[in-house]
Amino acid sequence: MVSNKRLYELALEARKRAYCPYSHFAVGAALLTKSGKVYLGCNIENQSFGATNCAERTAIFKAVSAGDKDFEAIAICGAKEGEAPSKPAPPCGICRQVMTEFCEPAFRILLHGEDGEPKEYTLAQILPLQFDLSEY
Repeated sequence: MVSNKRLYELALEARKRAYCPYSHFAVGAALLTKSGKVYLGCNIENQSFGATNCAERTAIFKAVSAGDKDFEAIAICGAKEGEAPSKPAPPCGICRQVMTEFCEPAFRILLHGEDGEPKEYTLAQILPLQFDLSEY
């Protein structure tokens, strides 16, 4: 099993691949499947900002396109290019909604903690009111 610390370290590695010439804010994500496989993602910007993709969705889309849809946890880190993360970089609203498509409310989200160690949240904690079409 991949530890929280190791998953966060992998997110830091993924962050090095970020393409962010417009915001200069590099984000990395490491998505852990229930089978133990890890998919990495980084943010990929575009001058047409609507075409930009976040690190979290990059990792999720890579996993889904490879046939994996059962997720355990994701580690996310972000900071200005050239700087080490010093505070949490939580997922945006679109990424949170994409997570609800594939993840249970107990899905673990690891963000940078004040002590430098990953701090754990659940999807239900960061998105308590999820849009779920099946409820209508």
